[in-house]
Amino acid sequence: MPDLGPVWLTAHLAAVTTVVLLLIGTPLAWWLARTRARSKAVVEAVTALPLVLPPTVLGFYLLILLSPAAPLGGWWVSVTGETLTFSFTGLVVASVIYSLPFAVQPLQSAFESIGSGPVEAAASLGASPLDAFFSVVVPLAGRGFLTAAVLTFAHTLGEFGVVLMVGGNIPGETRVVSIAIYEHVETLRYAEAHVLAGGMLAVSFLVLLLVYGVNRRSPLHVG
Repeated sequence: MPDLGPVWLTAHLAAVTTVVLLLIGTPLAWWLARTRARSKAVVEAVTALPLVLPPTVLGFYLLILLSPAAPLGGWWVSVTGETLTFSFTGLVVASVIYSLPFAVQPLQSAFESIGSGPVEAAASLGASPLDAFFSVVVPLAGRGFLTAAVLTFAHTLGEFGVVLMVGGNIPGETRVVSIAIYEHVETLRYAEAHVLAGGMLAVSFLVLLLVYGVNRRSPLHVG
């Protein structure tokens, strides 16, 4: 019977990362979809950077940024008494940065497809910007939110390079599925590696099936 600890830890990490990214990514994607600022291209490039950076490079710089010797890592130690590196909290921070484009880009596309018409119509009826966003934009962008959540969750499940650099391999704390598979292969425990890898393969396929099924129809254009 394989150790299910890494499975539950990975699912927990993916769930927390997805919730955090929906909270952070939604206003960022809305701004990107609506702004005409010159800085838009720079923000889009920074947001998409994890798509092209090797995970070990991103993990290396995050390891430096989150270490106790760095301002952010040192501040966290002074407040909590714990380090961000080699901890679950550090994995969440790294995962949020690593999966950022998988949340922001689907949401930005969904917001752009809606256009400004519905928001302007809501405003003409007396709705505040916040009310118009939650009562009009969010329902219309439902497919975008679902795609962002599913892709973020699935992408976090498969992290390896970033979590290895930032979290290491601490059972019950940072030992996620991808790290456990690597360890099983290193120690020639192929049967246990097959179980975890097969589960990851099945989940990845189902995630893609869900995303493509949701987006079979053309995006809704109402603006």
